[in-house]
Amino acid sequence: MASQIANPVIVVDEIEKAGDVQSAGGQRYSLTEGLLPFLERSTARRWSCPYFRIVFDMSWITWILTANSVNGLPAPFLSRCPPTELRALTQEHLIGFAEREGLRRDLPPDAVDAVKDVIMAIKKPHNVSLRSVVRMLDAVDQLMNRPALH
Repeated sequence: MASQIANPVIVVDEIEKAGDVQSAGGQRYSLTEGLLPFLERSTARRWSCPYFRIVFDMSWITWILTANSVNGLPAPFLSRCPPTELRALTQEHLIGFAEREGLRRDLPPDAVDAVKDVIMAIKKPHNVSLRSVVRMLDAVDQLMNRPALH
């Protein structure tokens, strides 16, 4: 309401890991069940907010839901959010990411080359993720910027 944006994009990461929540009164709620009314345009048009106690048109929201696996997600949820599977990252993808991120962080080229060498040395690229490349670059960044000890 404060931003006056009627069509926001909301990203919910790793939806499959969202468990149930139990209220102090003993009622159980799940994120997937809570999202279902927003994902169906007919119910999202007239969503009644329990906090503000007014009706909102939530049908203009674009939802992006990520998951490592669709296993365990309820069928009604999957029917409203048809999954799009992404290919696994290759070594070329990871090396390109390391180059771009190293440049963005203004790291020395030889330090970024060392990270790229580590990526190329790993025989099973599916064991390396963007998070692991970020951690490698973080380590380089910390080494480059640590105070000199005498």
